[in-house]
Formats: sequence, structure tokens, C-alpha cells
Amino acid sequence: MSKIAIYPGTFDPITHGHSDIVRRATQLFDHVVIAVSENTHKNPVFDFDERIALTTEVLANNDCVEVKGFSNLLVDFAREQNADTIIRGLRAVSDLEYEFQLASMNRKLSSNIETIFLMPDEQYTYLSSSIVRQVASLKGDISDFVHPSVFQALTRKHN
Repeated sequence: MSKIAIYPGTFDPITHGHSDIVRRATQLFDHVVIAVSENTHKNPVFDFDERIALTTEVLANNDCVEVKGFSNLLVDFAREQNADTIIRGLRAVSDLEYEFQLASMNRKLSSNIETIFLMPDEQYTYLSSSIVRQVASLKGDISDFVHPSVFQALTRKHN
């Protein structure tokens, strides 16, 4: 039986930090489902379909990765995918409290689904989608932080 993990997020947009977490996850699991959250509580730059398409394009050359959108509870989506592990990225200690709350709630909702925290390479510890969006909105150069297709899409959004 193959080991399947879910890596959830809004990916608005997907960054090199996210891609690094995906790379690390594929070294630990046979199959990784990138779960793009519809998350109606946020006001994304890219709509749901755009985020799925960009994430799919960025991760296209990895055979053990599949990108899917979801709008239900994460643990329910994980069960639908036959996944028993949720991957979460931790950049800094400041992320831990929130991530711990999420992991604890997910465990309460489904005790057989584990959460594993992965750290990105140190060159990405400062990087977040919100920082990339902010820099892009101010016409800053984000080319070192995102895949070229994401760079082009963000540039179009802010011109």
C-alpha cells in the first residue's frame, strides 16, 4: 500500500518555499496531493481555478504529485484521497502556535490522520505568499521567489 500525504494551502500564489516543501514531502511519501483550498474567508489575488492551474503548472514535472482543489474539511478531503498524513510547512517559530492549533483540531476531528511539519531550505524561511503579493503589488521584482509562470501571472494582475 502506498503512503499518501496531503499538502494543503491556498497557494495564492505558490512560491519556491512551497515547491521546496513539496520536494521534501516526495522524498518521504509515494504520492503527495497538493490540496488547493477554496478558502472563501480570504480575498485571494488569484481565483480558485487560477490557483489550481498555476500550482499544477509549477509542479508539472513531478510524477508523484497531484494537484486538486477542495472546499470541505481538510480531514474529510484527506480521507477521500486515502491519505493518512497532512504536511505543513514551518518557516519560523512564530508559525508553530497556529500550526499546532490546526494539527490539534485535525487530530480531534480524525485521530487516524497525522500532521507532519517540514521546514523549507533556509533560503526560503522568510518567504510567504502574502509577502510575494505585497511586493508584486508595489511593482517589486519577485522573480527570485516564484516560478516564471507565477511571475508572469502576478505581473499581469498588477499592471
